[in-house]
Amino acid sequence: MEIAREIDQIADAGFAGVEIQDVHHSVEADLDAAGHGWGTGPWRDAVEAALRQAKRRGLTVDLAAGPSWPTAVPGITPDDPAAAKELAHTVTPFTGGITAPVPAGTFAVQIARLVSAGVLDPASVQTLTPVGGQVAVTVPEGDWLLFVYTVRGSGQQPEGGPHTVPASYVVDHFSAAGTRAVVGAWNALVLTRPIRRLLREAGGDLFEDSLELETDWTLWTPDLPAEFARRTGTELLPVLPVLLAPKGKYQYAFGGDATNHLRDAFNQVLSDLYHENHLLPLRDFAHSLGLRLRAQPYGLATDAIRSTTLLDVAEGESLGFKNLDDYRVLAAARDMAGRKILSCESAAYANGAYSTTWNKVLQTMGSVFAGGVNQAVLHGFAYRDAPGAAWPGFAAFSPYNGTGIGYAEAWGPRQPTWRHISGVAGWFRRTQKILQTGTARADLVFFRQKGWTATGIGAPWATNDGIPVGWTHGFADEASLSLPAAKVRDGRLGPPRYKALILDGDVFRGKDHTLSVRAARLLVTLARAGLPTVVIGDWSDVHPAPLRPLLAELLALPAVRVVADQAGIPAALDTLGVRRDVEHERSSLMTVRRVDGRTDHYYLANARHAENRVITAIDQDVWLTTTSRTSVPVRLDAWTGAREGVPFVRDGDRIRVRVTLQPGQSTLLSFGETRAPVPRRSYTGETLALTEWDLEVEDWQPAGATTHRLTLTGLLPWSSIPGLADVSGIGRYRTTVTTATAARARLELGKVVDTCRVRLNGRLLPPVDVLQPATDLHLRPGRNTIEVEVATTLLNRLRTTSPAVFGIASRQAYGLLGPVLLRWCS
Repeated sequence: MEIAREIDQIADAGFAGVEIQDVHHSVEADLDAAGHGWGTGPWRDAVEAALRQAKRRGLTVDLAAGPSWPTAVPGITPDDPAAAKELAHTVTPFTGGITAPVPAGTFAVQIARLVSAGVLDPASVQTLTPVGGQVAVTVPEGDWLLFVYTVRGSGQQPEGGPHTVPASYVVDHFSAAGTRAVVGAWNALVLTRPIRRLLREAGGDLFEDSLELETDWTLWTPDLPAEFARRTGTELLPVLPVLLAPKGKYQYAFGGDATNHLRDAFNQVLSDLYHENHLLPLRDFAHSLGLRLRAQPYGLATDAIRSTTLLDVAEGESLGFKNLDDYRVLAAARDMAGRKILSCESAAYANGAYSTTWNKVLQTMGSVFAGGVNQAVLHGFAYRDAPGAAWPGFAAFSPYNGTGIGYAEAWGPRQPTWRHISGVAGWFRRTQKILQTGTARADLVFFRQKGWTATGIGAPWATNDGIPVGWTHGFADEASLSLPAAKVRDGRLGPPRYKALILDGDVFRGKDHTLSVRAARLLVTLARAGLPTVVIGDWSDVHPAPLRPLLAELLALPAVRVVADQAGIPAALDTLGVRRDVEHERSSLMTVRRVDGRTDHYYLANARHAENRVITAIDQDVWLTTTSRTSVPVRLDAWTGAREGVPFVRDGDRIRVRVTLQPGQSTLLSFGETRAPVPRRSYTGETLALTEWDLEVEDWQPAGATTHRLTLTGLLPWSSIPGLADVSGIGRYRTTVTTATAARARLELGKVVDTCRVRLNGRLLPPVDVLQPATDLHLRPGRNTIEVEVATTLLNRLRTTSPAVFGIASRQAYGLLGPVLLRWCS
């Protein structure tokens, strides 16, 4: 009953689906993992109930690949072939010679000469063969090291357990055995006949979280030596000392460029094994169930670009990604591969539980959508109750580890702002629909030697100089340029129709002038086909040697320009005849263009490239390129669904419009060949300040809501009003306006914390933009009653009911703060 009720609550709010995760970091009591944990009968009953009700309500249900994350299953031990592995090692310094015991089960024993602190002589590395349970060796003078290696299970368990009895252990994400264990656990513990059927009818995605594989030693998989040799042509053991990375930190190097190249090769082999032994078979398994595979393909030094081209749906996260280029890496791969969706685990903030405002969420997501994301998975909707949970109920991540405020929110009817959630859901629905329509377009593509993401390393020129004046861009690496769609037609590359490619040194290795030979051949082929290409820097030191003739061929092509540094990019693009789709004076405006036949859709956002960048409101002219020279602009209100015409000026294939946006705010424009609706009325007449209000507040408390009533002659935050300082809940502000005749006016609410809805004479008006709360009023002759209903977070009340957890937080300034203006229609 409760699960069906919660599915109904989500459906009634206007959301399209749910993701079921076993997370309960906040619970200290015994949750009876043996009787009710992941894969048990009651757990399956709950999943089946969710699927049945979701089918009735038209929702989809996504299931995580295992209990919590990383993907783990019960029934294996740490040393099982399917479990995650690590390469542990000991290091013993010696001089002259050494005799040492070798424990049973040792993987290998090596010696190497230490040239200086942390630097080894590559020629000195030797692998020793134990005799009689020990090794003995004599060496030339100098400082030497004895390495003893052991392959063993890492013993990592999924986060926030226990989830199962017997305990679950993380699977080896680089071996076929690990993936077979996942599939086997699903077949044995999850897939009853009704669940199989319901997954085909109401299922959405099989989901896997980010690659948070943790080990105190070096990440390993049993086939790694053979695969490294097969894929690189280099034996692994002679170079193993410089690949050791306990807790992710390298200890030794050979000096020069060789070490980085060896480490890159090692990571690339792990990346290939992850794709071939994990992602692809897991995708096939998902497809056999009628599901898509959605995954977060980052957390390790793996090629997330290639991962995205293989996945049905790739996903990023607003908590872990450092800037919008982290998303653009994935978005560009999605577009080149012809995929439709880039998802985002959204709205998880450190110490944000029960204090996250929708204003903050929408400012975050307004920017994230500008990075190419077009699906938000909100974090999250928690089950109503759990053993030991205090008021207002169970929140999966709060309190975190017993005392911390914790992550994200427990969205749902236990939050006052849920009263207004349908308006927020409508904004997401309409925005995402536009961003999923047609195919993406972008101006430039930056080549990357590695397809890593979640690094915060992007394209500095684009961030600092290109985006602020309208340029758009994506990223490509060898994997995406190898796709069938990565062809040049009419001087444009791939489905995004990139107008130019930019090649720089390896940004992850100090701008090292290198790339793979295969990638170099691809770049030559593209430039020879007419793709404008800008090469940054002096590549005369390019290595390895086979690259030299290829780079010389590339640089000699007529479509290629060489510039000394990134400052030369604009001039080079100009000489190549490359012009951006969007032009405007320098500002924080960002755009996404999507083309559907002869219709162009633009998402325009006053966005932050990084979370801490300060931006201000913008009000400026913007030139936008259109496919058709006869199309006209229409603005879609993502909050109400209303469509209105837009004043514009056309010049050939470009249209000039005026764009006015608050920080984090966005707007949707479509350019089609149908007749545009009438533009919005102009509210430029006189204004009336509304300062006197009757306020009624529902004070949400553990024992139930109480009511406060007062009269205000000026607007103040609740935290400054006696009796309301610690109140959270719903406030209803009422005032009256008298007019002699019927009139149209614009009600501008100023600052509101957090969400609001407006009623005029008892009639509920359309949803209000959280970032710029205002609405149109049709006033009748005589007395008109305006009611502004404001909903808050629960933080201020939780500071008093749970001070041990929430007492460290400052009060939030709730309420209708204004100034509130009534602006008459001119």
